[in-house]
Amino acid sequence: MAVDVLGRIIEVASGQGLDTFIAQRVTKPLGMTSTGFYVAEAERERIAQPQADATGQKPAMFDPTVKPKLFSGGGGMISTAGDYLRLCEMFLHGGKMGETQFLAPSTVALMTANALKPSIGYSAAALTRSGDIGPTPAMGQGFGLGFAIRTAAGQNPLPGSIGTFYWTGAYGTTFFVDPQQKLIVIMMIQVPLGAPGAQFRHAVRSLAYQALASN
Repeated sequence: MAVDVLGRIIEVASGQGLDTFIAQRVTKPLGMTSTGFYVAEAERERIAQPQADATGQKPAMFDPTVKPKLFSGGGGMISTAGDYLRLCEMFLHGGKMGETQFLAPSTVALMTANALKPSIGYSAAALTRSGDIGPTPAMGQGFGLGFAIRTAAGQNPLPGSIGTFYWTGAYGTTFFVDPQQKLIVIMMIQVPLGAPGAQFRHAVRSLAYQALASN
């Protein structure tokens, strides 16, 4: 909820709707031409369809062609793999994309540093729900300003370097950036966060690291 509050603070401070602010300050300057809070009706055919489960049923999804009443700072945007890659590249390169410095390197360093104290407690329900993507000491992970962060080796069942930052969306989109390996992986599927989405997420991460070779 904290990022939703931040989205509203941006609207009050800028005097703009969050959609307009993000378009002017982030997506358009970065060349993310297919990213926003909703999709024009003319672009409906480009929307990825949810994957059916073993029974043939497709999970319920919101209609991305409907302009939301509230622009959420914490989620709900629609994008493409190419656009998402440009955003991740900017973070991987310390806030720079091409010849333009969008964020100061120190800002990116702060965003991708663990901000959680070791003394923070987690309920058993939270640990079970989050599993290996949880920003918990049990998983060797913490949380920065917008990303979960890998903080320790050997604690998590999934491969990844210390300093890897990532997040997973409610409808299946997941990404991680490994600065040590200069690696970006993005998976865009229309499958809710739980199973079977977790199976795909595990497979993609494992395959990505298995494909790496020493120079």
